[in-house]
Amino acid sequence: MPDTTTPRRLAVIGTGRIGTAAGRLWLAAGHTVVFGSRNPEAHAADIAALGERAGVALPAEAAKTADIVLLAVPGETVDELTDEIGGLLAGKIVINATNHLAYVDGRWASALEPGLTEGRRMARRLPDSTVVRAFSHVPDELLWPRGSEQAGYWAMAVAADDEAAAAIVAELVRDAGWVPVHLGGLDDSAALDPGGSVFHLFYSEAEMRDVVGIPATVG
Repeated sequence: MPDTTTPRRLAVIGTGRIGTAAGRLWLAAGHTVVFGSRNPEAHAADIAALGERAGVALPAEAAKTADIVLLAVPGETVDELTDEIGGLLAGKIVINATNHLAYVDGRWASALEPGLTEGRRMARRLPDSTVVRAFSHVPDELLWPRGSEQAGYWAMAVAADDEAAAAIVAELVRDAGWVPVHLGGLDDSAALDPGGSVFHLFYSEAEMRDVVGIPATVG
């Protein structure tokens, strides 16, 4: 994987498969990553093995270290987390990778009220942060291998109301070995939520654009 052109100090809150994989991909691209965990001591040895640019701390301490924070915790715990550290996220870009899942008639679906996207819900909870939706629709067990072994091929959807923040996160998506596809604003991001047209599915950039109805880029 190529080194990033803009090394950043990132925080990843959550040490499950999504958070760990995203953090590893960013470390491989040259970023510094602090992982946030309720029990940092339990993960200290594994994180230390990732190199000198990796660290682990309590969620609040991790959030303080970075201007960009990835929330990669289960949907059922994210409200408790944001109640605890929301003030520390003010002024920061928050990448929301959490999902509120329901299993309905043999299919995964969003557990949120109709018409409400995960991105918009998080933006309401964190009004002083700039919320970007990404890293949420890729199966967690495949985020690392597809991003590292097949870098630059598979598409990842990104949604944000703030274009500058969307561009920064798109850069981080590329650094992770994925191809960003900007779906639009947070209200336009249902496709990457549970039950959406790209949730837990893989597409090239052209295929994803076809699926979500976004014209191909020019130039």
